[in-house]
Amino acid sequence: MPPSSSSIKLPFSSSFRPYSLFLVILFVVLLAVILVIVCTLGDASSFQWTRRHGSLLDFASTTLTFSGTSQVFAVADPPPTSSLNPQIEERQEGIGKDKVYEKIKVTSATNEVKRHSRLEKIEATLARARLAIKEAGRVQNKTSTYDDPDYVPRGPIYRNAKVFHRSYLEMERIFKIYVYEEGEQPLFNDGPCKSVYATEGRFIHELAMDNNYRTSDPNQAHVYFLPYSVVAMVRYLYVPDSHDMSPIGRTIADYVNVIANKHPYWNRSLGADHVMVSCHDWGPYSSSYAPFLYNMSIRALCNANTSEGFIPSKDVSFPEVQLKTGEIKGILGGPSASSRHILAFFAGGRHGHIRHLLLEHWKEKDKDVLVYEQLPKHFSYDSMFKNSKFCLCPSGYEVATARVMDAIYAECVPVLISDGYVPPFSDVLTWKSFSVQVKVEDIPNIKGILSSISQKQYISLQRRVKQVQRHFVVNGPSKRFDIFHMTVHSIWLRRLNLRLGSPSRKAFDGNMSKKVH
Repeated sequence: MPPSSSSIKLPFSSSFRPYSLFLVILFVVLLAVILVIVCTLGDASSFQWTRRHGSLLDFASTTLTFSGTSQVFAVADPPPTSSLNPQIEERQEGIGKDKVYEKIKVTSATNEVKRHSRLEKIEATLARARLAIKEAGRVQNKTSTYDDPDYVPRGPIYRNAKVFHRSYLEMERIFKIYVYEEGEQPLFNDGPCKSVYATEGRFIHELAMDNNYRTSDPNQAHVYFLPYSVVAMVRYLYVPDSHDMSPIGRTIADYVNVIANKHPYWNRSLGADHVMVSCHDWGPYSSSYAPFLYNMSIRALCNANTSEGFIPSKDVSFPEVQLKTGEIKGILGGPSASSRHILAFFAGGRHGHIRHLLLEHWKEKDKDVLVYEQLPKHFSYDSMFKNSKFCLCPSGYEVATARVMDAIYAECVPVLISDGYVPPFSDVLTWKSFSVQVKVEDIPNIKGILSSISQKQYISLQRRVKQVQRHFVVNGPSKRFDIFHMTVHSIWLRRLNLRLGSPSRKAFDGNMSKKVH
């Protein structure tokens, strides 16, 4: 007689419980997750991108700045690289035989190792430069002790003269820039050398003729220059009074796509080691049509406005210089400090709210603070700058104004009146040592603020303006420590602030023409 169902004992019946089944399932799931993570890290950890948070020279556990104090900058995290490499997609669609697939795979891996090796060498040279600069910063004495036949930085105009000098010498020794040859003139590889946008064109032309930084081998380059001119695009692509910047933005986005598809370097860093320059007011906004250019690349901008997306840790404040004839002959220098009889001077239209406030309070109302909306015919703009102690430099529609450089060229102490403006080369220079910065709300008190500066203090300020002038002079050809080399040095600092890992095997293939909002 078969046993009853109540008397049948199943194997493990004494120890098996529902929760035991749950534990087994949980263990299997966890094991599967671990395997997926390991495989992902082993095969798809493609792009290792680090932009150093903190100061521009942040060496792991030691934070170094030119002033000796830490500065913290907000840097956007790099976007995810989730899309497949275009080469991988083509291989999946066009290759049907395993042998062919394996052959291509091996070739790709070999090229990957070579690129990796080259990048590692570049990063190693930058690491040695960082260490050398760090060692210079450890010495309490900030006076440079390095021999230099042309100029030795010293004095309070520098945040740390010794660190700056060592950094500059390291830049001259190793820094290499590759200039893309794609694009035809006048939109590319060209730019204006006269007018208020002169520095944009002069930089493009100087870099084209340079023999020290420019390299013809992209594999030896530390950064890659995108030689387009926003000023030229405004002239040839913008329809007057249309208020439509999209033709300019789309042209820039298309150019970035061409570079990304033709060369491996953009995808390797998502544009983080690529550089653009623009002195046009529309430079920052037009770059937003290429999201990675806007968020990741080093943008040298005259319109260096932190309220409009300018990030000091990755972007460069580019000096705005007005060259009416394209030359600086006759515009440098001025009378001594004791010979200047005008306390303060400004002449200009009501461009923006800051100038409106300035004119409302001071337009032709004071014999010491001379403010004009239109300069009287018997006055010379240049002579007024040269005979003034202080030159008022309020922002216009945008934060940058060529009056800052006009003042420095005339050896007049610039008075900066702006919101959100980052002065050029402020990583290196101590602007408060040779300029006066007035808050917008203090415009009614300008005379009191300037009058409170003693003659001794003013003489020191004016002497430092004369000293710092060499860093803002536009030379042709360029000379060491001038505006071209200082701009390159600012780019060099941003590249030092960036560390690239192994090249991506899954480079980003996003829609580069989609504008940032």
